[in-house]
Amino acid sequence: MGYAPVLEITRGGLPESLHFGAVAVADAAGRLLASWGDPETATFLRSSAKPFQALAVLESGAADRFGFTPEQVALMCASHSGTDAHAEGVAGMLAAIGLGEADLLCGTHSPLDAAVARRLEAAGMHPGPLRHNCSGKHAGMLALSKFLKQKPQGYLSQDGPVQQRILHAFAEMCAVKPDQVGLGTDGCSAPNFSVPLRSAASAYARIMDPAGLPKKRAAACARIRAAMTAHPELVGGPGRFDTRLMQACEGRVLSKGGAEGYQAFGLPAGELGPGSSACGVAIKISDGDRSGRAVSAVGLAVLSQLGIRHDELMRLRDLAPPRPVENNRGELVGGMRACFHLERTE
Repeated sequence: MGYAPVLEITRGGLPESLHFGAVAVADAAGRLLASWGDPETATFLRSSAKPFQALAVLESGAADRFGFTPEQVALMCASHSGTDAHAEGVAGMLAAIGLGEADLLCGTHSPLDAAVARRLEAAGMHPGPLRHNCSGKHAGMLALSKFLKQKPQGYLSQDGPVQQRILHAFAEMCAVKPDQVGLGTDGCSAPNFSVPLRSAASAYARIMDPAGLPKKRAAACARIRAAMTAHPELVGGPGRFDTRLMQACEGRVLSKGGAEGYQAFGLPAGELGPGSSACGVAIKISDGDRSGRAVSAVGLAVLSQLGIRHDELMRLRDLAPPRPVENNRGELVGGMRACFHLERTE
């Protein structure tokens, strides 16, 4: 795997730590526009795959059958924070399907929203599956299962009709064959996919510019794009990177992160200058970025180098490099800075 330095952490003016990563920027035709490291590095998208998993639900007709709103479409694509609004939105999806929280097979974890987690703990309440960040995705999969007249208990089976539809939709959006997609199991127990960064970037470009896709798929892409960018607070949550970025860019840029240091963006035609094509960006931080410090800094550096408006990125300057490193007394002791420059291919 071809990873290269992307973020340097200094202390006292001296290098202390270094994150490696790879970046691919591609258009809807699959052309590589820019990169850093090896853009053919194959890795799992993790939650960055959610818009494509939701795609199969929309184009099947299941979302319309059960009357899903744009807000609920956004929840299907979300890694949400487990707030009351998130949990209630997913509960509404399940009610429309005729199922309940017990049918969600995503497991449980503490809500990503710290205030909600503290409130539940203080009340002695254990968070159920509705608070899981992937519950909206699972509700969408259950809707597809019900639409296909399948037993809900089998909706996560890789060989079953629900996951096969999702796999084929994902592969087609990435312009690869289904048997070329690497398969694994996500933290929420759903199948997850590995493809080269360039393929994932081009898939995000196709969400932003689906003109070359079949009519039904193009319409589904447009609905996903509109839902996510109109309701960024549902895609992530208060203070979360995807939410803040889509709010800062006023709905033009689509942003979806994934676990283990994965981040994807979709940029519309004209965003990078007059006449520029729609494009997608896929980023992987090689060490998984468990600290959470690298992926947002590298993502913002990529967008800045591509030419996203400076005033919009300045709204996220607390996340963008260069950033200070402070000690426990709030004293400045070092910094973080991007250490790469995208290589343009056109």
